[in-house]
Formats: sequence, C-alpha cells, structure tokens
Amino acid sequence: MSTPSFAFPQSLADKYRPRTIADFVGLEKPKKILRKFAANPYPSAWLFVGPPGVGKTTMALALAETLSAELHHIPSQQCNASAVEDVIRQCWYIPRSGFHLVLVDEADRMSNAAQLQFLSKLDATAYPPQTIFIFTCNAIDGLEPRFLSRTRQLEFSSYGLASETIALLQTIWQREASDAPTPAFAQIVKQSRNNVRDALMSLETESLAV
Repeated sequence: MSTPSFAFPQSLADKYRPRTIADFVGLEKPKKILRKFAANPYPSAWLFVGPPGVGKTTMALALAETLSAELHHIPSQQCNASAVEDVIRQCWYIPRSGFHLVLVDEADRMSNAAQLQFLSKLDATAYPPQTIFIFTCNAIDGLEPRFLSRTRQLEFSSYGLASETIALLQTIWQREASDAPTPAFAQIVKQSRNNVRDALMSLETESLAV
C-alpha cells in the first residue's frame, strides 16, 4: 500500500481553496449573482452573511481575482476608525486596474467607531470612486440598521452542501491518496456541520492516521 501524498506543510484548505467563482462547492445563488456582477461590475457595497467555513471570505478573494481588482483586506481585529480612514484614503487614488476592492472580515466585530466611519463613507456623497466594499459576518445582530441599509446582503448557506462536500472530499482523497483506506467521508462532513474548511482539516488529519 502506498503512502498518502499530501503535500505538507501546505494544508488541504489552502491547496484546494477555490480561485474562481465557479470553483465553489454549492452556493448556487451567490455564484449566480456574483458571476453576473463580475461581468458588469460597478461601485457598490456588499454584505456576505453566513456560518463559518462556507466560503464568504474566499468568495470575496475570488471576485477580486476575477476583476483583477486592487485588494485592501482589513481583518476584524484591525478594523478600527484609523484603519477605515487609511483604506478609504487609498481608494481615492486611481487603481492599478479597474477597481479597488475593500474586504472587511467579521464586520459584526468591528469597532463602533469603524462602523460609524463606514456609514459616512458609504453615502453617495462621500463614496470613493471605483470601489467595491465586501463585508463578511456570521450574523447581522451587531450591525446597525443604517449600516445594513447601505449594503446588498447576500446569504451564504450551508444548506445542501453535504453531498457536494462529500464528493469534493472523495475527489481530493482519490487524487492525493488513492491507495489508502477510504475514510468515512459522510461522517466527516456531518461532524463538520457542512463547514467545508473544517471538513478539509479533518480529512487532512485522517491522512496522518494512515
């Protein structure tokens, strides 16, 4: 029996991260909407809402890659008023390609000052040119109605992902460790609660047990 050929230290989640909108497991409605948007992009603000691990941030990165946009990524821990002001200032410069894309992870955890800063910047009178904002969050409870009204909400649901995630794990295992004993793919997906990232991490752990 051959030894699995998983290429560590690169994780499976990194190795098999979708690079294009079409590469994602499930998420048919977000993919349809964003494919059309990518074909005819315009300055706008989006809020990707859904549970962890379904691909919200990765989808934003794939959109940025599709548009060849100049990416400005603000992690949740760093999203304060100063960071917002700095990135907005950069967006007033002409981008190297057609658009700036500002990605704010876990927007529901940004500081109150940062949220207020975005409120003014997302108004039409202060909106930076050629800029697309994408905010991600698990839930909208921590976001003000005024903020929500300035974004286009797009739901990322884990519903219906099980069968496609199982198929993805089977494909990866066949590619990486075809002669190794087959793990219980359905159980891995169930225990991950349809979190694709967690399922890939579990599959990686299974490979180390072979």
